Amino acid sequence: MDGEVLGPRVVVGVDGSPSSQAALRWAERYAGLVGAEVDAVAVWEVPGQESWSAPAVDADLDEENARAWLTEELAQTLGPESAAPVRALLVRGHPVDVLLRASEEAEVLVVGSHGRGGFARALLGSVSQHVAQHAKCPVVIVRAEQAMS
Repeated sequence: MDGEVLGPRVVVGVDGSPSSQAALRWAERYAGLVGAEVDAVAVWEVPGQESWSAPAVDADLDEENARAWLTEELAQTLGPESAAPVRALLVRGHPVDVLLRASEEAEVLVVGSHGRGGFARALLGSVSQHVAQHAKCPVVIVRAEQAMS
């Protein structure tokens, strides 16, 4: 991750899914309460270069368009006023690896219960399940229904 963070960090995975949007709102509110910064992490994958096919950002976007998408996603989900500083981070790689790396020394890692792929009836998405099992910090998994303020 680039850029120096001086205070506590809340890392949140962003992929545009309803549960990801709920997770982003939860992370932003929590960070505001504890005086932390939010690292909103979206993963950009080039089709066929990663072992899984669970991209956080549409695979047909190039990096420039993916950055524009992330900026718009944050603006639409959080609105004009934010309870905490939010850094938009677009990282190339696999979602699990990127989120685990980003969450090192974080106060908490926040993810949605289901991402953009997978099975709708599954209790947890594959990314949320993997980070819950392997993160070195507490993990909060947010369902889309919990998005109500």
